[in-house]
Amino acid sequence: MNWMRVCLLVYLAVVLATPLRAQSSNRLDFLTDLPDYSNLRNMLRDYLNREAISKLDERRRQILQLSTPEEVAKRRAYLREQMVQDLGRFPERTPLNARVVGTLDRDGYKIEKVIFESQPHFYVTGNLYLPKTGAPPYPGVLFPLGHESGGKSNGDWQQTLADFACRGYICFTWDPIGQGERVQLYDPDLEEGKIRESTSEHTVVGIQCLLVGDNLARYTIWDGMRALDYLLSRPEVDSTRIACTGNSGGGTHTAYLSALDDRIKVAMPSCYITSWRRLLESIGPQDAEQCIPPWIAQGLDHGDFVLAFSPKPFLILSAIRDFFSINGARETYQEAQHVYAVMGASDRVSQFAADNGHGYLQPRREAAYKWLGRWFKGQDDVSPEVPVAFASEEELRCTDSGQVNISLGGETVFSLNQKRYAQVKPVRPALGDAQAVAAFRDEVRGKVEQLAGYPHSPSPLDVKPFGVIHNEGYHIEKFTYESEPGIIIPSLLFVPDGGEARKPGVLYVDSRGKANSAAEVEPLVKSGFVVLSIDAPGWGETFHESDDDPHLWNALFPNYNSAMTALLLGTSLVAMRAQDIARGVDLLEARPEVDKDQIYGMGVSGGAVPLLHHAVLDARLKKVILKDGLVSYDAIENSKIQRDVMENIIRGVLKAYDLPDLVAALAPRPTWIVDVQDPLGKRLGLAKVREQYSAAVQAFKSSGAADALHIQMTEPREDFSITYRGLK
Repeated sequence: MNWMRVCLLVYLAVVLATPLRAQSSNRLDFLTDLPDYSNLRNMLRDYLNREAISKLDERRRQILQLSTPEEVAKRRAYLREQMVQDLGRFPERTPLNARVVGTLDRDGYKIEKVIFESQPHFYVTGNLYLPKTGAPPYPGVLFPLGHESGGKSNGDWQQTLADFACRGYICFTWDPIGQGERVQLYDPDLEEGKIRESTSEHTVVGIQCLLVGDNLARYTIWDGMRALDYLLSRPEVDSTRIACTGNSGGGTHTAYLSALDDRIKVAMPSCYITSWRRLLESIGPQDAEQCIPPWIAQGLDHGDFVLAFSPKPFLILSAIRDFFSINGARETYQEAQHVYAVMGASDRVSQFAADNGHGYLQPRREAAYKWLGRWFKGQDDVSPEVPVAFASEEELRCTDSGQVNISLGGETVFSLNQKRYAQVKPVRPALGDAQAVAAFRDEVRGKVEQLAGYPHSPSPLDVKPFGVIHNEGYHIEKFTYESEPGIIIPSLLFVPDGGEARKPGVLYVDSRGKANSAAEVEPLVKSGFVVLSIDAPGWGETFHESDDDPHLWNALFPNYNSAMTALLLGTSLVAMRAQDIARGVDLLEARPEVDKDQIYGMGVSGGAVPLLHHAVLDARLKKVILKDGLVSYDAIENSKIQRDVMENIIRGVLKAYDLPDLVAALAPRPTWIVDVQDPLGKRLGLAKVREQYSAAVQAFKSSGAADALHIQMTEPREDFSITYRGLK
């Protein structure tokens, strides 16, 4: 036997002994190495960006057509109404119960440590900087903080606030939610937040806000408005001369507050104003309070903040080397110049751009001093900045422990949002008979169509073949189909060899990707099923990994950029993927090997939620299998921390329905719910799952199909086909 033959026999032995997933993963992800599909992993992001930019371009055309102050005023009113509605409306004004808990004496100014309640028992810690020279009433500066470390003790903030105070301004700053003394998910044992990054904590609690139709910025903006209430309550402050300025996240809130609160007379956001087009082309959507869905769908952009403030003085403070695009800032400034010209106030809008990076650095601070002096003191303030002695974080604390939750207790965003949920949670009807179940099914379908629906037109599919893999007893066809223009679905069709001419078909959707799930599909195929396994956009070989830290942001929020962009466009990844699934059902139905009266849907892991949504709307799926899927949206609301749920989020869904409602709406179709996951991705016990799905159990019982709902938990290494042996 020659050496070549020996090598061949060894190779065949290894291949035949290797599981399907290992031996053919490269062949199953068949587009990855093709030059024509080199941008496949950016497909979802690029598709969403094109949709967004189309809307933003139309918005810009409308802005440039504004020609009268009345038209500007009409758009200002539109912005404010949409913004307040998208936030979830503001709470009622309640007593601030403000108190000064300490004072620091400094050269030329003093700092008072203040605690107030922006909502009852929702405590806000702040520092008030007061001049020692001059005579009141002094002009006031509201100073929302950014995401930089240290909260209100950050050196750049102290320099800015102290310098303003020495120039004769009273300044008030406060710890934002998730920062300084107001960490929402504080762990007293670790003496730090359970989630270290403030932006990550913002997004964890922000997801919970989105589920009830609110936005985290509802809380952060309201804190700012109540901070302004406190500033104006001080007799030393001139209420006719109030400015707002801040950097980064503080620049965001300067833009928000100035657009919504008429008491602010001069606005100077630093290192924030750019444009959504440039954001999407560069760093993408930022954390929860910086994104207000469905903002882009409503034709709104950064320039609308400036427009809403016109004709009052507005200074855009920019950094040429910022991660917020300088080109976007310049384009927004050009648009603002047009708006201010229409308002007859061209001299009241300006931009200052320094050749440095992100931060409220000295050139921008000095530009702010100059601009504010012009409007509040009648002349440009060009006096040089004087270095100040910084106070320590401990010195500036308003609480003994350094954390509101420890020293004062009270509310958190989590607890307040739970109360919001209790107010909007729908009352579920009793499902005591088949008629009640049918009425509930119709109601749920209507709500799904409204919140997560999609235009399904069973038109001819554009299918492109990419070869066939022959295995023992079956073969795999590799192809793509286009679910909508610009969305390519890489797919594998597993077809048993021989047997009946028409076989039951399964549409298999697994967020781990079609290649990784091939070994679990194989037993189904060998049992006589035709299985279509797809990579929905953002999964499998279309997955795009964020450039952010994979050990933190990506672990908590995979596919965040695409998920948030979809929400900003007024849709969701759930809705988009449900449409991809619908077209997959069309494809299966048209195959000659498939019995169209025996088409089933199987959603695994992240694939469970969109598959379930589509199944509610598509009676062609005669049986539904959900494995390793999220237990409910309710569980997210009642869990302080979640991870890897962002792609499942539908804005306001808990005002309409929850996942167990969708399962109830499937009755009496045979349905399997297997190995349900909690919001941390851990498997729930059967008792807890059955409790969550008790109404669904009742719906199946009332439909005369009590045995059609299977709530199961598999054993470790249990054969895949055993779990679903009831499919046939």
